[in-house]
Formats: sequence, structure tokens, C-alpha cells
Amino acid sequence: MPNIKSAKKRVKVIAAKTANNKNFTSAMRTDIKKANAAIEGNAADKEQVVRLAIKKIDKAVAKGILKKNTASRKKSSLARKLNAGA
Repeated sequence: MPNIKSAKKRVKVIAAKTANNKNFTSAMRTDIKKANAAIEGNAADKEQVVRLAIKKIDKAVAKGILKKNTASRKKSSLARKLNAGA
């Protein structure tokens, strides 16, 4: 454990940020899974679900949770599946 006051604060701040990032990442993964399920199930609103998942991926890049190339790969994969299923 840190002894210096600023180091103690950093531990708290990092723990809070880690929790927020974990929640956001979990929600993003859930949206991606929902999009994949909608594509495979040929749901009527699959384009909208994919659009929401892509929006969530873009937000993750803006927040620094995902790297740009990782996000591009995930978005490309969703778009490929959507176009193949359409």
C-alpha cells in the first residue's frame, strides 16, 4: 500500500476508472453478441442492432478502451456478416 497521499488517491482513481472501463467493455461485448445473434437469426431489426454495436465500438475507441485497429477489425467483421446474410 502507498504511504504518500497522492499515491493513495491514484490507487482510488485507477480503481474507479478500471471499474468503469470494465462495465463499458462488458456492455460493448454484449451489444456485439446481440448483433451477431440478430444476424444469424435473420431478425427484422438486424441493421439497427449492428449500427448500435458499431456505435458502441466507436465510443470505446474515443474513450481509449479499444485501439483503433481492433475496433476496425470488429466493425469490419460485423459488416461482413451483415452483408453476407442480407
